[in-house]
Amino acid sequence: MIRRKRLAHWATAVLASIALAAQAAEQPNILLIYVDDLGYGDLSSFGHPVIETPNIDRLAAEGVKLTNYYAPAALCSPSRAGLMTGRMPYRTGIRSHIAGGSGKFLALDEVTLAESLRNAGYATALIGKWHLNSDLGSDTEPQPLDQGFDYAYGHDAFQIPTNRNPTNIYRNGVQLPEQQGFIGALYANEAIAWLSKRDAAQPFFLYLSMAEPHTTIENPVSFNEKYAAFTNGPVVPIPSGARIDAEFKERLVPRGPGEYYANVDYMDAQIGRVLDWLDAQDLDENTVVVFASDNGPVTENWFHWWEVNAYGSTGGLRGRKHLVYEGGIKVPAIIRYPERIAAGSVSDELIVGTDIFPTLAAMAGAEVPADRPIDGIDISPVFAGEALGARTVAWGLPFPSVSDLEYAFRQGDWKLLLDSERTARELYDLSQD
Repeated sequence: MIRRKRLAHWATAVLASIALAAQAAEQPNILLIYVDDLGYGDLSSFGHPVIETPNIDRLAAEGVKLTNYYAPAALCSPSRAGLMTGRMPYRTGIRSHIAGGSGKFLALDEVTLAESLRNAGYATALIGKWHLNSDLGSDTEPQPLDQGFDYAYGHDAFQIPTNRNPTNIYRNGVQLPEQQGFIGALYANEAIAWLSKRDAAQPFFLYLSMAEPHTTIENPVSFNEKYAAFTNGPVVPIPSGARIDAEFKERLVPRGPGEYYANVDYMDAQIGRVLDWLDAQDLDENTVVVFASDNGPVTENWFHWWEVNAYGSTGGLRGRKHLVYEGGIKVPAIIRYPERIAAGSVSDELIVGTDIFPTLAAMAGAEVPADRPIDGIDISPVFAGEALGARTVAWGLPFPSVSDLEYAFRQGDWKLLLDSERTARELYDLSQD
């Protein structure tokens, strides 16, 4: 009897192992690339006449280009809260930028995409910008390792002093000494290293959150030289965290868009290195690659000193980062997955960054929380060219120093803007305007 029971337990364990192995074999790897402040018109595949982005353009040529995609918010922290939870940022309490040392953070009881995927058997890593707490070294604020990631390497709000030799990089909660090199290459190197060392028997979820083209920027000389025709005068870096004195203010001179163009091109080259690694390892066919920007760009309509020499393009849309007009929230997005998405597809379906969580969870066999409102939807029907049906989506962002329009709602082609008192102020038919 005991022997039969042992045999039964052994058989059950073997069958469970076989089932788990079969599930793992069916689960796609996931590479989620989130870039910082890239505008709808900043990629050559989305119409930029100057900037060269061959690697991201290749993603578009091999996957589906989403031409009606919106970030969850017009600013970094709430956008990332929406991305990670599938919930409108205001639901999570992350309404605006999280300032360093403010003590604000994404609550521990929020369920993130990383937690859901890890529970489904994925190895998980964050490499790059987090910006969902106010201190990556704090032992009182939830950290990426508390929010579903097995490994974390990156920065919080913005790179210090610039994209070169950053001093605010953390690995698993420990601040590192100055990291030598440009931050895009550092993140590509770390991504490739983590992918190379991981357990190949596990599917992976890599959240590659690039710093570019968030100011303040600095580029390799070769990239600046490539766009020198668009730069006036010598390139003088404008570091974050510097003392704002008369000498520093002399640097705050518009030099034209050349450095911004170079920064986007450089970011593309580093993303290309990671994509090339996937190709070389024969992982490209079974890896879902999602590319999107966290919000609209900083245009030449600068609000802050650190924005000088950012020249992002909204592709002709009104507004910019911080504003709930189209230019602040409509951004480029691409999904590549050769097993399910036809190369060169284009979709004009209304899609929001909160949709990424439920979509990837469905593809991975992971669970979406059922005990709270989830605003995102599974958009995988788009992969087969199907329509998603009518929906209403909403955004909010307080920015009273520039605009009292805090809320936006879209239903079909209609977009309604409301002020901070929730009074309707402006109504647009986006098919006409």
